[in-house]
Amino acid sequence: MKPFLIILLISATSIQAQNFRGLDKSPMDKAQYPASHRVNEKIAVITYSRPQLKGRTFEEIVPLNKIWRTGANEATELRLFADIQIENTSIKAGTYSIFTIPKEESVTFIINAATNLWGAYAYDADKDILRVSVPRTKADESLEAFSIAFSDKGEQPKIHFGWATIRFEVPFTVL
Repeated sequence: MKPFLIILLISATSIQAQNFRGLDKSPMDKAQYPASHRVNEKIAVITYSRPQLKGRTFEEIVPLNKIWRTGANEATELRLFADIQIENTSIKAGTYSIFTIPKEESVTFIINAATNLWGAYAYDADKDILRVSVPRTKADESLEAFSIAFSDKGEQPKIHFGWATIRFEVPFTVL
């Protein structure tokens, strides 16, 4: 009788372990520069959550002229493995948060020294390392999920951001 009870208990535990919770509504993703996954070539990694439109507009989810965590859930994280420069500001290798302020014609791109933040609730402008305004453009194609990607086509690498038909990019230089 004891072996039967042990088998029954193990079976019940196994069945319960199979109860996964539903998929994350804003799954985590990362963008890496350069795209090669060799550790010694890594310059930057952005870790972020990808909210979905689900029939909503960008402006319904992200109000204009307000600080945005640039994704969902935790604030978007930027890890630099080398120093970079954006416009005239040098940013040392380290870990930072990215925030943005979407506007009608532009986006204020912010690199902030605070890390491990949930959303933008504890955002502190006094910890900003960089604030730069970049043009906001409109694409023909709508992206359902918020997306970040790097490119290095041409002479200067860029970070590309897109959601719905909104696009903006931030050029940078590796020092």
